[in-house]
Order: sequence, then C-alpha cells, then structure tokens
Amino acid sequence: MPLQPTDVLRSVLQGQRLSEEAALALFERCDVLSLGGVADEIRKRLHPEPIISYVVDRNINYTNICISRCSFCAFYRSAGASDAYVLSRRQLFQKIKETIGLGGTQILLQGGLHPDLRLQFYCDMLRFIKREFTIHIHGFSPPEIIHFARLNSMSIAEIISRLRAAGLDTIPGGGAEILSERVRSEMSPHKCSADEWLRVMKIAHEMGMRTTATMMFAHSENYAERVEHLSKIRQLQDETKGFTAFIPWTFQPFNTRLGGMPVFGVEYLKTLAISRIFLDNILNIQASWVTQGSKIAQLALRFGANDLGSTMIEENVVRAAGVSYRMSLSEMKGLIADAGFQPRQRDCYYNFIDGVSEKGN
Repeated sequence: MPLQPTDVLRSVLQGQRLSEEAALALFERCDVLSLGGVADEIRKRLHPEPIISYVVDRNINYTNICISRCSFCAFYRSAGASDAYVLSRRQLFQKIKETIGLGGTQILLQGGLHPDLRLQFYCDMLRFIKREFTIHIHGFSPPEIIHFARLNSMSIAEIISRLRAAGLDTIPGGGAEILSERVRSEMSPHKCSADEWLRVMKIAHEMGMRTTATMMFAHSENYAERVEHLSKIRQLQDETKGFTAFIPWTFQPFNTRLGGMPVFGVEYLKTLAISRIFLDNILNIQASWVTQGSKIAQLALRFGANDLGSTMIEENVVRAAGVSYRMSLSEMKGLIADAGFQPRQRDCYYNFIDGVSEKGN
C-alpha cells in the first residue's frame, strides 16, 4: 500500500525523520499547502523567535572564462570571446569598497573554471583583499576547488589549506545542481562529479571550515533525483555538521543551451517545504528571491525558510539567464516585516550582527 501524505506529515510532526520513500511520496502526492503548514511548524520549532535573517553582500565573479561549458549556464565565455574577462585588482578593489560602503560584511567570490590561472593567482587575490579590507570571503565552490586541484596537481586538502591560509573564510555550495551522476553527465559532463562535490565539502568540514549547500532544480531531474540530492546532503551533515544553510533555487533557462521554460511559485514552494522537512539536521533554509521575485520569496517565509539571503548588490549568473529581480535593503526589511517577522542582519555563520532590534523601516 503506498504511503499516504497525511500519515507521513503526521509522523514528521511527531518527530519521526522523513525517509527517502516518504519524501518521494510527498513530492508525488501531497498538496502544497499541507506541505507548507508542516514546514512552517518545523521552522517555528527550530527558530521560535519571529525573526528572518538576511546578509548584506555582493556576488563577485572574478572571471567568466570557463572550460566547463555546462548546458544550463548562460554566464560562461570561452577565452577568446569578445566579452570574456578577468577582473583587475583595481576593479576588485572598487567593488569591495562599494560593498563595504553600503553596509556589506562579506563577498561571495566565484568564477568560471579558467584554463590557465594557477593557484598562486587565487592566493594572491585573497591576500590582496584581506590586506585592503576587513571583510568575510565566502568563495570558491567545489567545482572550482576540484579544478584547481587538477590544474595544479595537488590534493583537495592542500588546495583548501592554501586558500584558507591566504584568506578564504567559508565555501559556498555552488555547483551542486543535482547530486545525481545521471543528471550531471547530461548537463555538465566536464564539471566535478557528485562524489567529488561531496568530498570537497567533507574535507573542508573536517578542516574546521563551514560551508553552505545548494540545489538547483527543475531542469532534467525527476523527483527521485531531488530526493537523492537531499539525502546525500543530509547524510554528510550527519557526519560532519559543517553546513550552515541549505539554499534551493530553480533553473533559469533563458539564453542557455539546455533551454526550456522556468517553473515558478508552486513547484518552488513545494520543493522548499520538503527540503525544510527532510533536512532536519540543517538549521537554516534560505529563500531565493533572486529567482522567484519578492512575492514568492515572502510566501517562502511561511513554507520553511528562515532566511532571505543576500541583498546581492551585484549578481551576474542568474541575470545572464534572463532573470533580473532586484531588491534594496529597505525593500528587503519591509518585505520581512510585512510578512509578520522581524528582520535581522546576520553574518555568514548566521550570527546576528545588527546589535539591536529592527522594525523593518
């Protein structure tokens, strides 16, 4: 007899961990409002205070030159393209100076898999940033670290150790997409495997670094593969407790070779809610206003999310795929307050750093 979603949700509220089979049943047969109600209840248990956090930062893509050429990406360029670039130190300086001037506390530093830049380039870049600024560097996703390891004939641990010594603070979960080898072999055959992505995160956690986890969904995967992704993240978190947050977001197809049509609100909210229910060992779930817009992001705060992510002073990758939502800091605070929560600024470790209560204006 197939699992009944109402029985599954009742058991979750009674404290039972969601199995992969039960999660698949929720994806296939549960209505979105029931999922949202349970996810919201779990959020309230984990975060009793009516607070939604956010961070002020900027996504800096130091280069768009990339040899991975993933079919879902509209951002990458070949080395000889007329609009290919590698940021100069001067450009980097101006971007970070502006970020700090706007109240920013961190940068998300990511780039394409450049075929020629060696590890010394990245270490020098980190030292330059730390010498000029007091700012948290959340940078270099697992595919970049795997690329550095291959290009420099070094181990993953040695690459992370060198980057950390040069100034890297935490590692973002970019490049996870769906942690299924079938999906990755179709969409991004030149990028690191699912096992390699997980290995980078495990090694970083064992070295004492914190990271985030992501999931880009609604492209070529099925529901079982979304569950496979969530299960791999939960299993690693059981081992290491190194993930600070989980950030699910939807594939944006425009200007990409993969193409197709984007999914919007209902599918996003359903996946967000199941993520909140399934990942019982990850404290923070982030809403993606960048791909969903402000209204769906506001709804997401009642579907399990307790964080609205970054103000994103600059964002390039999603914008290249035809999505250009923007939100000022005052708009973000107002959106949170209008949803019945108190907005609080945080750092990359989810510590509140505003010092005082805010009223959303």
